[in-house]
Amino acid sequence: MADASCVSTTPPSVNKAWIYREHGETAHVLKFETNVAVPQIKEDQVLIKVVAAALNPIDAKRILGVLRATDTAPPIVPGYDVAGVVVKLGSKASKFNIGDEVYGDINEESSLNLKKFGTLAEYTAAEERLLALKPKNLSFVEAASLPAAIETAYEGLKRVGLSAGQSILVLGGAGGCGTHVIQLAKHVFGASRVAATASTKKLDLLRSLGADLAIDYTKENVEDLPEKFDVVYDAVGQSDKAVKAVKEGGRVVTLIGPITPPASMFVLTSTGSILEKLKPYLESRKVKAVIDPTGPYQFSKTIDAFAYLQTSRATGKVVVYPIP
Repeated sequence: MADASCVSTTPPSVNKAWIYREHGETAHVLKFETNVAVPQIKEDQVLIKVVAAALNPIDAKRILGVLRATDTAPPIVPGYDVAGVVVKLGSKASKFNIGDEVYGDINEESSLNLKKFGTLAEYTAAEERLLALKPKNLSFVEAASLPAAIETAYEGLKRVGLSAGQSILVLGGAGGCGTHVIQLAKHVFGASRVAATASTKKLDLLRSLGADLAIDYTKENVEDLPEKFDVVYDAVGQSDKAVKAVKEGGRVVTLIGPITPPASMFVLTSTGSILEKLKPYLESRKVKAVIDPTGPYQFSKTIDAFAYLQTSRATGKVVVYPIP
């Protein structure tokens, strides 16, 4: 595709998108359609020409129908994460200009009031408060990989009150969120010691991101470690193990239930302000995007991208690019 500078600022009325009209397995229900109406923007929204989009596990859960109790009914275009170019402004949108390169997680609440029109399309709409200007040194692929994962990492660390000089253990350090928990804990929150778990082949990655101790979960049980930690961030749904690795009086946060007390769980509220706060760290490359080496996946290969994501073996984020 042409680079962002060649993107037309006059959006069409229809576009290509991945869409599902019933819940089920992604491979069976997610379909590529070429005549989907471009979303109409509300007064506080902008229309974005999508250049790259990242997949999240919650996308697959949503397609399956796990969120149907709080979700809107199909047809739905999935996708939370976007990087692209602003092509149209709502009547009260004033944060960006047409032509600005932006990125963000377009669903303000990760499981409530979800948009029917997500990011796996040529165009998508989002409230401007959910977006930030893309750091100029980041590619669209890198930018698309960040929002939901880095915002979740940051919000979790804030909630458990990680402070300078404390120690932290990250369960699932090589995943989309875990790779950012390591980096933010070390470079933003000032942790004195960062430990993280991954499989054997990914231990070097953990060290390169700032982990002082890389633990091979195929060979060691974190609950049996003699060392205990001030904070444990569980990104894989093992709070039963996490609570055994924390110091007495320490804090555990988990992203996936069931929850073993005293662990706590939270639901991300997406906001562009976190991305803006982290911009200096992204520009200096103290915090960097981690893209799974099997990608990026072409837009036409989105089903393959989901299939790989659902193996739970992805390193960092799975990104779809280019979007025509």
